[in-house]
Amino acid sequence: MITAPTAIIDGEPVAGTGAPISVIDPATEEVIAAIPDAEDALVDRAVTSARAAFERGEWRNMSVAERQKILRSCADAIDAAADEIADLECANTGIPYSQVRGRQVGRSADNFRFFADYIGQMTAELYEQDPNYLTFVRREPVGVAALVSPWNSPITLGSMKVASAIAFGNSCVLKPAEQAPLALSKLVEIIQSAGLPEGVLNLVNGNGATAGNRLVRHPDIDCISFTGGTETGRRIMTAAGENLKPTIMELGGKSANIIFEDADFEQALDGALIGIFTNNGQQCLAGSRILVQRSIAKRFIEAFVERAKGIRVGSPRDAATEVGPLASRRHYEHVMSFVPEASKNGAKLLAGGKRPPAFDKGFYFEPTIALVESNDDRLCQDEIFGPFASVQIFDTAEEAYAIANRSRFGLVGYVWSQNIATIMEAQAKISAGTVWCNTPMMRELRAPFGGFRESGVGAEGGRAAESFYMHQKTVSMPCKPLTLTKLGEGQTA
Repeated sequence: MITAPTAIIDGEPVAGTGAPISVIDPATEEVIAAIPDAEDALVDRAVTSARAAFERGEWRNMSVAERQKILRSCADAIDAAADEIADLECANTGIPYSQVRGRQVGRSADNFRFFADYIGQMTAELYEQDPNYLTFVRREPVGVAALVSPWNSPITLGSMKVASAIAFGNSCVLKPAEQAPLALSKLVEIIQSAGLPEGVLNLVNGNGATAGNRLVRHPDIDCISFTGGTETGRRIMTAAGENLKPTIMELGGKSANIIFEDADFEQALDGALIGIFTNNGQQCLAGSRILVQRSIAKRFIEAFVERAKGIRVGSPRDAATEVGPLASRRHYEHVMSFVPEASKNGAKLLAGGKRPPAFDKGFYFEPTIALVESNDDRLCQDEIFGPFASVQIFDTAEEAYAIANRSRFGLVGYVWSQNIATIMEAQAKISAGTVWCNTPMMRELRAPFGGFRESGVGAEGGRAAESFYMHQKTVSMPCKPLTLTKLGEGQTA
């Protein structure tokens, strides 16, 4: 059994007394850890620690150069423990070890390096248009942030939240998803030795309905950042609204991947496969709705299906594995519930739709493709969040944009074309927070990342994080002595 603390407060692990939460290895269905749910008193203690650290001011008043040094030390500590972190993430999430170790752990460290660099390049606003006054804008940390991370990419997204919150001088309390707390808890434990003052970074593990609810409703929380499902996001925003707390909500997605007839065929094919099947298909930014222009549809769909059938599904520990198990039994049943839909309303199952025959346990699900006639089909409207692609055929560009935008989500969009005019038109007409043109998913940390409609509120990234995690204070002062009206000295009738 793997041991993990219920909480990390003031830099020290704390054992909780709540009911234990079983953590499951999705490849074996075995319980690999049991972590007590953080009781209300423990959540209160973590928030109190963060508040005390903020009020002491050691971190927020530290010079930028010193803060940068500590953030970079956090990154170095993650790099030094990369194998241990990757091992825990693989065991807890089922994401292939090669993907975790090769990309996600490094990205976690780079999140701290990026924000260390960013705070060293921040600029201030100064206004001199009024010749009688000098006005400038101060930026000050907000206070204590509640950070709630998801189960599909815990260390990558959890570390992003921590790095961005503390870089600007805030303290925080992080709550990992109860399904996948192990690697992120270890990461927090590891970076405590990098020089962070006590209480700047605290962690609580527990169920969202208990520990998570207590955290986001706590009166000493100043802002909330959440990544996860849309329905949970609604509940958190409701709680935040009652207390007038600002939030960042990165929520669901059902992104369109538009492939025009003049696309680089092999690049588009590779990109479409990466866009839906990496990370075991469990990505809010997955290109799950594949739209193919009719003139190349037969060729593209045949190639896409053939390649999907060749994807190596297996143990996440196997270096050859490209898709591992889904994260939990509950999620496996959710994804599997969409299979019957592939035989309704004219849809046709082209690949997958079942457990791979080689596995009698583990939450394995074959890469699945359905050809769909209407974008109104549930396969095109509901977030499946697994290795399950719907394919639609379109004739004109306007039709493709209409299909892409007919969704309650709007996180990302993809477009493939060798015609620059088509690319420029597509990026303008696709209604989504991010549009990737002739590339699979990439993340420019300087740019905002957030969604439209039910995909979220607010954004993460360099300047977006600065705006969220810092108050703006306008300061004005006269440039020369003022002649002021002398109230009370006037003549009376």
